[in-house]
Amino acid sequence: MPSFDLHIVFDCADPDRVARFWMAALGGYDFPMGVPDGFATWDEWADANNIPVDQRNAGRTLVDKDRGTRPDIFFLQVPESKQVKNRVHLDIKVAPGLAADDRRTAIESEANRLTALGATVATRMDAPDGFHIIMQDPEGNEFCLA
Repeated sequence: MPSFDLHIVFDCADPDRVARFWMAALGGYDFPMGVPDGFATWDEWADANNIPVDQRNAGRTLVDKDRGTRPDIFFLQVPESKQVKNRVHLDIKVAPGLAADDRRTAIESEANRLTALGATVATRMDAPDGFHIIMQDPEGNEFCLA
């Protein structure tokens, strides 16, 4: 059986905004390259290459610059907004090895940090397998903190 690379793709209205949220949320991710030599900004580069303003936010890519082992994440602009619950979501493990109150404290602390970045808390869950929080990114995509 061949092995395959895994990429995560988000459909969104504002790829730059959602990519910057996830870059801050996950840590260690960044855009694959900086502004090309000879240009002060990406907009300056886009102007020089005649890229229309309405096409400059068609997509963004994040790569794992910290460890180099996590999947690339793509953010693609789509015309429709999110309508229903995600069928696939990310679980961010922020409290591995912690138990009970320490685990809850670590999860709540991370939820506060992500809320300051633009996420919202959807639900706090006290489940048989432990406490976790269901959150939404700035465009409503669900993810879990566990």
